Order: sequence, then C-alpha cells, then structure tokens
Amino acid sequence: MNFDLSDEQKMLGEQARGLLSARSTFDRLRALIDAGFEWDEPLWRELAEMGFLGAAIPEVHGGLGMSELDLAVISQELGRANAALPFFSSIVLAADAIRLAGSDAQQSEWLPKLARGEIVACFAYAEGSAGWTGGAVKARLANARLIGTKTPVADGGVADIAVVLTEVGGEPGLALVRLDQPGVTRVKLASFDQLRAHYSLIFDGAAAEVLDAQPAREVLDQLFDRAAVQAAFEGVGGAEACLYMARDYAMERQIFGRSLAGYQAIKHKLADVYAGVELARSAAFYGAWAAADGGNELPAAAAAARLQAIDAFERAARENIQVHGGIGYTFEANCHFYYRRERTLALSLGGRERWADRLIAHLPDLRSEAPDHAKAA
Repeated sequence: MNFDLSDEQKMLGEQARGLLSARSTFDRLRALIDAGFEWDEPLWRELAEMGFLGAAIPEVHGGLGMSELDLAVISQELGRANAALPFFSSIVLAADAIRLAGSDAQQSEWLPKLARGEIVACFAYAEGSAGWTGGAVKARLANARLIGTKTPVADGGVADIAVVLTEVGGEPGLALVRLDQPGVTRVKLASFDQLRAHYSLIFDGAAAEVLDAQPAREVLDQLFDRAAVQAAFEGVGGAEACLYMARDYAMERQIFGRSLAGYQAIKHKLADVYAGVELARSAAFYGAWAAADGGNELPAAAAAARLQAIDAFERAARENIQVHGGIGYTFEANCHFYYRRERTLALSLGGRERWADRLIAHLPDLRSEAPDHAKAA
C-alpha cells in the first residue's frame, strides 16, 4: 500500500491550508473567545463554498464523493489550524451516520443541506462519563418520541439537528432530531477547550425519526472506527503544528548567548516529538486505507491510529509548552490552544482504554500464521 498523497490530494491540502492559515489565525481565535462565540461561522460558509464540507458526501446528494483519504487531508489541516469549526461533529460523525444508516429519503433530505453548510449537525452518543462502549443505552425512543439525556455533546449549541444514539425496540439505534422544537433543552457545560463547546441535550418527548439501519451495532462500530481515523489525522495535524511552533521558538530564543535549539536536551525532545508524529501519521494512513478498503482490518487499524495519534498529540502539546518555558503557560502565548484541543480530542469517541481494548480484541491470531516448526515448538 502506498502511504503517500496523490498530486490531487496534495493540492487539496494546500488549498485547505491556504484558507485556514489566512482565516483561522491565533488573533481570530482569541477574538472568538473574547466575543463568546462557539464557532467561526463565516469560515464555515467559506469551507462550504469551496466544497470541503461535502468532500466525502456522495455526489448524488450534493457532495464531491471523495475518498476517505481525501477527507483525512482536510481533517489534518483543520487540526493544524486548530479551527473553531464543528467539522468533526457535523461531517465526520453526523453526516456519515446518515449516509451509513439513513434511508434514501433521509439521505436526500439531510446530506445536501450538510454539504452546503445550510445546517449543522451534532452526534449525541454519550450519557455521562461512561460514554458508550457497546452496552446499554438509557435514552429511548417510543412512538416517535425521544426521552433521555445525552451528555456531553460536542457542538450541541450550534447544531440544528442531532443524530442521537438511543434504544429502539430493545436494541441500540440511531434517531434524528431537530433541536429547535419543544421537548429539547440545551444546557451548556464548562468546556476545557473554549473553542469547542459541549452541552447536555435533554429530550422530553421530542419528535424524532429513526434512521433505518436496525439493529445499529454494526453501523455504530463502523461509524466510530471511521471517525477514529479522521480524529487521528486531526491529531497528526495538531501535533505537527506544535512541533514546528516549538522548533521555531527554540531557534529564536537566546539562552546564555546561544540559540535554545543548540542545546542537546532540546534537540532530543523535538526529535522524540517528530518520531511520534511520523509513527502516528503512518498508523493514520493505514487506518484510512483500511476504511476505504472496507475489509475486516478496519477495527484494528482504526484503534491503532487512534492510540498513536493520542500519544503523539499529547507529547507534542506538552513539549511545546515546556520548550516555551514560563511564557508557554500564559493565555498570550499560543501553546494553550493546542493543549486544550488535544485534551478534548483525546477524550472524544472514548479515551485510550476503549481503543486499547478494541485493538486487543481485533488483533489477528498470529499463531495461525506461524510456520510449522514454530507451532511444534
């Protein structure tokens, strides 16, 4: 398999990077925080106009019908820019859920609107600290009415619709709910990342429609695996941004008459970060290949990509602060943007434990591939 981008994908990445570097600046992020905005709506419109929101949505539903790796290129650039956008919630999770589980009518109604940026969607699966690991779901749907609380829900305050994990006929299922109706209450939570707000969504008899794929366990597993790959690319983009931020500062900072970058301890720190980023990138590429292939390698590949990216982004974000020294802990410095996003991203879709368990559960039985003399031994 070729772990490299095509010329077209490199051009896509350059277009995304050019737009995001010009629009999603650190000054812009601070302005959003100071104004109390939860997302950069003008930038969202620009992404829609350039077709980025519909990159992986089928052409028949108003998208570009691009591959998993094409979408990953965009996810990586969004991570690099630390953009204040609900892309992961609306496109990676909710739109993909509708594509995988929705009926033809549901796809025709909602996917074009998501691709054009006319509406924003969120994906409500967690019910407190336990999240969802394949067990029981407390929220329930009966007679087309939804009862229950989902918390935390990323981007729940800016979303127009929600795809909700709920109990349908005794099994986990997916329902689609408009959030601007009676029976829906949004409660904002204190979020560590000021540019990605989280909410509790309380449903008290809200009208909802079931997405067709029932039972939904297989769809949910596939959805989470595919989302884990995109989260890995977002993490790689963020980790790489931290690496270069730390490198640039170290080259500029003078300590006792010499560049900070000239000290061996700093060189080793940054070399370790670089190695982690490249390992995560390789695992993410393998995950994207497995997602596009549609075979049985996706669960293990997605889990490995997720774990490598969490580790790489965490180390990069921490070392970036350390290299900056005392100023790295201040709001005026830019390090905290990535550290906050890293902590939030690490816990989305479940943390390390969930993905470590999934990786172990789907590792191939290497004993079956061992040579005869090894089996005999």
